[in-house]
Amino acid sequence: MAAETASLEEHFQGWGEVVLLADRTLRWEKPWFPAAIMGAVSFLFLMIYYLDPSVLSGVSCFVMCLCLADYLVPTLAPRIFGSNTWTTEQQQRLHEICSNLVKTRRRIIGWWKRLFVLKEEKPKMYFMSMITALAFIAWIGQQVHNLFLTYIIVSFVLLLPGLNKHGIITKFVGMGKREINKLLKQKEKKNE
Repeated sequence: MAAETASLEEHFQGWGEVVLLADRTLRWEKPWFPAAIMGAVSFLFLMIYYLDPSVLSGVSCFVMCLCLADYLVPTLAPRIFGSNTWTTEQQQRLHEICSNLVKTRRRIIGWWKRLFVLKEEKPKMYFMSMITALAFIAWIGQQVHNLFLTYIIVSFVLLLPGLNKHGIITKFVGMGKREINKLLKQKEKKNE
């Protein structure tokens, strides 16, 4: 894992300041960051809705923006942030970010492998769960407009680190568990 983290840090060479800024924003270090995230995402999706590009044009513009960022960020970042301001604390934070990204990648690969283990060990269970999940996703896709569904997913993914850091997810999961336990206790009392 250390080699993967070091490789990712090397890949982010020239992007360090931008990665740290994105990390601070996504973890909501200031109280107005969630509003800024939602404003930027809303503006982007309103522009997409207004311009209504074809899939090919949309993908082309997206890749073009990535190429521009890949060229301009390493060139302009030292001028904007100052090249002499990189500290050991910032390097440690970048290392933590890269380590977390590697862990997340490994978790996703682990889930993917577990899915194939389920396919080999319990093919009927795999088949039924996949058909059920995909049918549910297809139903949601049929009920909700594609662009709005993408907006909701992108917004949730961008807000997730801040929700996690501030304990909001833990709070609501705990509330859900308490409600489920109450319902189960009520059911047990009725059965007695």
